[in-house]
Amino acid sequence: MRRPALAAGAVAAVLVVGAAAGWAVASASGDGGRTTPVPAADSADAGFARDMAVHHQQAVEMSYVVRDRTDDEEVRRLAYDIAQTQANQRGMLLGWLDLWELPKVSADPPMTWMGMGDSAAGEDGALMPGMATDAEMERLGRLNGRQAEVFYLQLMAKHHRGGVHMAEGCVRACEVDTGKRLASGMVEGQESEIRLMAGMLRARGAAARP
Repeated sequence: MRRPALAAGAVAAVLVVGAAAGWAVASASGDGGRTTPVPAADSADAGFARDMAVHHQQAVEMSYVVRDRTDDEEVRRLAYDIAQTQANQRGMLLGWLDLWELPKVSADPPMTWMGMGDSAAGEDGALMPGMATDAEMERLGRLNGRQAEVFYLQLMAKHHRGGVHMAEGCVRACEVDTGKRLASGMVEGQESEIRLMAGMLRARGAAARP
C-alpha cells in the first residue's frame, strides 16, 4: 500500500524539476531573452498559479497535522509525500508569478479564471472546491489515531478532487506550456492518490465523502 503513494510523489517531483527547467530555458532563449509570452495578471495561467498555491498550502497543513495525530506508518508516509510534493509545486507556482512580475493575490474572487468567481466558494464556507472549512481543520486537529486517519483521508480525497478540477481547467485554458504540463501531471498524480486513499479508507471500514 505504501509504494503507490511514494510513486505518485516521485512522478510529481520529476514534473516539478522538469517544469522549472523548461520555464528557465524558455525564458532565457531567443531575441530579447524570452520566447514564452508573459501571461497577463487576469490570465488563466496567473489565476491557476495563485489559486493552486492557496489550495496546495492547505493540503500541506492538513498533512502535517495528521502526522502528529497518528502513529500509523502508512498514513504518515502518504501525508509526508503529499506535503513534500505540494510544497514543492506551490513554490514553483509562486516562483512563476515572481518571474512574470505578477501579484500573488488578486482582488477577484478565487476561480475567476475558470469562469466561476463568486460561485467557487462552497455553501459550507470552503474557499475553493475541495478545500476543507475552518471547522473541519479544527476538528482534524482534535482527533487522534484511527479517527484522525479516516477524517484526513476523507478530507484529502475531496481536496484532491477539487485540485484535479482546477488542474484540468488549466490544461484547457492555460497558454504557457510548462504550466499546462505541470497541471497535467497534477491530474495524473492526484487521481492516483485518490484511488490509493479510497483503498486505505476501505481498509479502515470507511468511505470517501461526497
